[in-house]
Amino acid sequence: MSEDFPQIPLSHLARKPDESKKYRLMEQLRRRLRRLHYSRRTEEAYCDWLRRFVLFHDRRHPSQMGEPEIGQFLTYLAVEAHVSASTQNQARNAIVFFYRRVLNRPLHELDGITPAKRGRRLPVVLSVGEVRQLLSHLRGVPRLCATLMYGSGLRLGECISLRIKDVDLERGEILVRSGKGDRDRRVPFPSVAARAFAVQADRVRKIFNRDLASGMAGVALPDGLSRKLSNASREFGWQWVFPASRTYVEPGTGARRRHHIHETVVQRAVTAASRSSGIRKRVTCHSLRHSFATHLLESGYDIRTIQELLGHTSLQTTMIYTHVSNKGAMGVKSPADRL
Repeated sequence: MSEDFPQIPLSHLARKPDESKKYRLMEQLRRRLRRLHYSRRTEEAYCDWLRRFVLFHDRRHPSQMGEPEIGQFLTYLAVEAHVSASTQNQARNAIVFFYRRVLNRPLHELDGITPAKRGRRLPVVLSVGEVRQLLSHLRGVPRLCATLMYGSGLRLGECISLRIKDVDLERGEILVRSGKGDRDRRVPFPSVAARAFAVQADRVRKIFNRDLASGMAGVALPDGLSRKLSNASREFGWQWVFPASRTYVEPGTGARRRHHIHETVVQRAVTAASRSSGIRKRVTCHSLRHSFATHLLESGYDIRTIQELLGHTSLQTTMIYTHVSNKGAMGVKSPADRL
């Protein structure tokens, strides 16, 4: 984000709605997003775009502005800020949502503003040898995360937010809870990661027992499960597979808990490993997910099976990897097992 528009601290997004501030713009937007069960990532992005929009127009109240001011802001993003088409569209969606759902003010003339057209970009895909080379320069938790992202097609956020109970070693699968679009799905668990996962699970159990002995409140539970399953937060199965090294105090309740590791821990490790391994491509964590899909297609799995494994709503999203291959398969073996 630009220095002129500082981001909203994540701690503000984690707190419960403040009754004393319920008439403020940001609080109204947060309440509306949570009422409609939008993800926290969407909440973070929409709140930040509303903040940037207000700051761009010298802190004028949005109710005093309309379509011309929105058009000016979107033009600024494209012409002067040089943001991508997807970023401009996200800003447009955030502002339109605020006007229509919070201020209850339809923007009829805004329909004439055409959303920025996104170009077609091919994903960065690593060869099997490059994946092996990348993993050889990783250690510990980042290596296990990278193996799961490549071997199971997980997104980074899905990987670091795994819970112990979501991994079924006997069935050789991972249950991804509340993935993108708030959808669950099952993906294969790479058998080559079984030993590393067992070591990580033992480490998590030690941390868990130490936290319980110190009187910590246990792990945070999604949605209303804390009321339905009152003791689940202190059960081992609900603990994070990749717990953070530090604890935090939950806003509102004052309970001390332990969250999972931050995304930057894995991102920085993968970036450093790609540089030290000499790979000339721009390698990110998402490149491992792209490689998962591409290598499955090259192995003969059909495109619809891969669509289900990736959690794509539209088949067109999956089609970007390669041409359709109509060689169906009853089961899927993780490509990580070929390493």
